Amino acid sequence: MGSLLRVAIWTTDDARATGAIAHVFREFDRLEALLSNWRNESDVTRLNNSAGVGPVKVSQDTIAVLRTARDVSELTRGKFDITFGALTDIWRFDHDQDNVVPERDLIEARLKRIDYRAVEIDSTAGTAFINRPGMKVHLGGIGKGYAVDRAIALLRGQGFKDFLIQAGGDLYVAGGDGGKPWKLGIADPRGSHDPFATVQVSDGTFSTSGDYERAFMKDGTRYHHILDPDVGEPARGCRSVTLISDRAVLADAIAKGVFILGPDEGMKLIETLPDVEGVIVTSDNQVRVSTGLKGRLRLLRAPTNAP
Repeated sequence: MGSLLRVAIWTTDDARATGAIAHVFREFDRLEALLSNWRNESDVTRLNNSAGVGPVKVSQDTIAVLRTARDVSELTRGKFDITFGALTDIWRFDHDQDNVVPERDLIEARLKRIDYRAVEIDSTAGTAFINRPGMKVHLGGIGKGYAVDRAIALLRGQGFKDFLIQAGGDLYVAGGDGGKPWKLGIADPRGSHDPFATVQVSDGTFSTSGDYERAFMKDGTRYHHILDPDVGEPARGCRSVTLISDRAVLADAIAKGVFILGPDEGMKLIETLPDVEGVIVTSDNQVRVSTGLKGRLRLLRAPTNAP
C-alpha cells in the first residue's frame, strides 16, 4: 500500500504473537490485492476498466470501503472523493515523480471525470459500477485505514489487548504500553518532522494527513498529493491534519477531507462528529486543537515555520 507496516504486541507469549503478526501482514497483502490501483487483477483495476461499460463483481471488503468512502464524501461535501483517480496520471506523486505541474487546461479536462456519485454499489449482487466512461477510483486515501481496522479485529480475535498497528500515517493503539497509555507524537510538517506535540491514547486511532510525505517544491511553491477535487490542484489551507477516533478507516478518510476543506471548515466538521478529535497545522503555521483535546494535548514547541 505504498507504506511501511509496523506491528507491536505486549505479551508473554512470543510464539503466539509472532504468528498473529504474520497473520496481520498476510491480511494487508490480501487487501492490497483487492484495493490497489497497481495490481492488474485487483477489484479496483477491474472496476476502473469497466467504467461506463457495466457492473463488476467485487469482494465484500471492496464494497465496505466504497460505502464508507461515499459516507465520508457526503460528510465533507465532496472534498473527499475517491474518483480523484482521474488526476493521478497527470499529478505524479506515487512513483516516477518528475516534478511537473500539469497545464491548467489538462486539469480542467479531468475535472469533468470527478464525481463520487457516479460510483454505484449493489451489496446484494456484490457488484460495483462507475456509470460514466473515463472515470477512475483510487482508494489511497482510505484503504490503509480499512486494513488497520481489519488487523485490529484479527488481534482482538486472538485475545491480544495491548498492541500497536501503524501503516504510514494511520496508527491504532490498543490497551497500554507496558501498563501505561501510549504516548503518541504529532509530526512537525516541516524540518526534521520530529514531534511538536504529544497526546496519550488508549484504544484509539491516530491518523495524520500532511503535505510533506509525497511532495515536491517548484519555484518556491510546495506541490503535494492531497488534491482538491473541485480545482484539481493541491489543497492549500493546511500543512497537516491529525485525527483521533475509534475507527481507523474513518479517521484516514475524514483527515483527508478536513485537510482539503481547510482549517476553518475542517475544524467545524470535526466538532460536529462524535468520538472524533483533531489537531490542524494551518498553512500559516498556526496550531488548532478541537475542544475534546484541549487539556490532553501537550505542546512541546511551535511547528517549524518554513515553506
